[in-house]
Amino acid sequence: MSKKHILVITQYFYPEPFRINDMCLEWVNRGYKVTVLTGIPNYPQGEFYEGYSIKENRTENYNGVEIIRIPLVARGHSSIKLFLNYISFVVSGYWWKIRTKLEADYVFTFEVSPMTQALIGVWYTKKHKVPNYLYVQDLWPENVEIVTGITSPVVINPISKMVNYIYKNCTDIFATSPSFVKEIQKRVEDKEKVHYLPQYAEEFYKPVVQKPVPEIPQNDKFKVIFTGNIGQAQGLDILPKTAQLLKGENIEFVIVGDGRYREEFEKEIAQREVKSMFVLVERQPAEYVPQLLATCDAAFISFQNAELWKMTIPAKLQSYMACGMPIIASAFGETERIIKEAQCGVCSPIGDEKVLAQKILSLKNEDLSVMAKNSRSYYEKHFDKQSIMDGLDEYFEK
Repeated sequence: MSKKHILVITQYFYPEPFRINDMCLEWVNRGYKVTVLTGIPNYPQGEFYEGYSIKENRTENYNGVEIIRIPLVARGHSSIKLFLNYISFVVSGYWWKIRTKLEADYVFTFEVSPMTQALIGVWYTKKHKVPNYLYVQDLWPENVEIVTGITSPVVINPISKMVNYIYKNCTDIFATSPSFVKEIQKRVEDKEKVHYLPQYAEEFYKPVVQKPVPEIPQNDKFKVIFTGNIGQAQGLDILPKTAQLLKGENIEFVIVGDGRYREEFEKEIAQREVKSMFVLVERQPAEYVPQLLATCDAAFISFQNAELWKMTIPAKLQSYMACGMPIIASAFGETERIIKEAQCGVCSPIGDEKVLAQKILSLKNEDLSVMAKNSRSYYEKHFDKQSIMDGLDEYFEK
C-alpha cells in the first residue's frame, strides 16, 4: 500500500522558523509522503536568505520533506513590498496549480498571514477532487484591519468575501484558539467542520539546566525575557515605559529577536534613557532559545490593544510553558485565561505600564519554582504534540 501524500501549502517554511516545519517532519515519521509548496525564505528580515533566490535552491529535501519554492517578492521593509510579497506568492501558486503534475491525497494549508495563500489549496483541491484542510493561525480580515489600520469597506469587503470562499471550500478547518473557532463558525454553514486544534511546541522546547550563555550578562538581576518577532502587533512599546518606572530596581529585560519594529523599539529605549536595563540579542536558532530562557527568571508576552488579540493564543505561549517558564503578560482574553488556569504567572491590562511594573515587582522576590512547575504541567496536559498530531491523523483517515 502506497504512502498517503500530503501537499502542504505555506508561504513560510524551513529555514524560516515556523511550527509547520516540525509538523511536516512528524508526518514523515508517521509514514506520510510530504510535499511542501512554499516561497523563497525571507522572513522576518525581509531579504532572501543566503543561498536562496529566484535561481537558487528552488527545490530541496528537508529530512524527507520535498520542498518546492515558487517565486515571490521579498517582504522588504515597506508596506508596498509586503503587499507585493503577499500577492506574488498567490499569483505564482495559481500558475503552479495549472502546470503541476503532482498528485496528492490531501491538501493542508498552514495559514499565517497572508490568508491569500489558502486560495492555492482551494484551487488545487477543486482541480484534483481531494480533501482540503486549513489550519488558521491568523484571523482574517480582522488581522488586516489591526495590522494595517485599513477599515474601508472598499478594501475589507472583498477580503471578507475571499475568506468566506476559502472556508466554504475546506473539508475541515482547524483554529488555534476556542475564540477563533467561534468567529469562524459565524462564517460557515456547517459549524461542525470547525475544530479547536492548539499549537504545540517542538520537542526541543523543554526545561534545561541553567548555564552561562555569552549573549546574556551573568549578574544577580531579575531577568524578564522576550523571544520572537519584534513587530507592531507584539505591543513591546510597553517595556521601555515600564523600565522607566522601574529605574533603580535590580531588573533587566532581555529581548531576543528581530522584526519590522525593532529599530523603532531601540529608539524608544534610548529616548526613555533605559538602555542599561535592556539586553538586545539578535535572532537566534529556535533550538537555542530554551538555553536562553533558562538563564532568565520569567518570560514575557504582550499585545497591541485590539479585540483580535483577545482571541489569540500566541505560539510563544506554548514555547514558554514547554520550557517551564513563569510568565509575565500584558494581555487579556485567551492568553490571560490560560495563565490563570495554569497558575503559572501574572497578567496586567494591555498598555498599562504601571500595573505591569507592579506585577514584575511582585514576582521579583518570590520563589518561582511552583509557577515553573505549573507551567510545564499545563503544557503537558493541554498542548502535547503526540495528542495533537494523533487528532489530525483521525481527520485524514476519516
